[in-house]
Amino acid sequence: MRFNHRVAGAAIRDGHVLVCREDDDDYCMLPGGRVEMGEATDLALLREMAEELAMPVSMGELLFTYESFYGRAGDRYHELGFIYAIELPEDIRPGGAQPFLVREDEGHLLQFSWLPLEGPALTEASLQPPWIPQRLLSATGLRQHVIFRAPEPAA
Repeated sequence: MRFNHRVAGAAIRDGHVLVCREDDDDYCMLPGGRVEMGEATDLALLREMAEELAMPVSMGELLFTYESFYGRAGDRYHELGFIYAIELPEDIRPGGAQPFLVREDEGHLLQFSWLPLEGPALTEASLQPPWIPQRLLSATGLRQHVIFRAPEPAA
């Protein structure tokens, strides 16, 4: 089993959420990345946003902490994550061509798109972890701790 400590930002604007797809993955995620040893999650998120988006972001409140247990490419993962609300510059808005931003980071092609919070778009894009779309829709301003266990693959 592999361990991953991840931080992500939830940018929500005009009923849309910013998502990122890496290379040709069949899923997308909230933008963010790994927390380095000895690094606080808020500073890790600011670092990741500078690397990935190359634009300033404003940190908001901590929305979710989570523990996720899942499989990918034959490996099992235990992921501990923190999701913060973030604000992008005012001129970065949903609409227009998607993805609206494509960047390279550490040899990976990152594609950033705005997807509507309501309707099937987030499910169709396979936003991971899979509990995020419903939690973003029902966020009450209270911090939530989520434990998610994906089904074990059939042997």
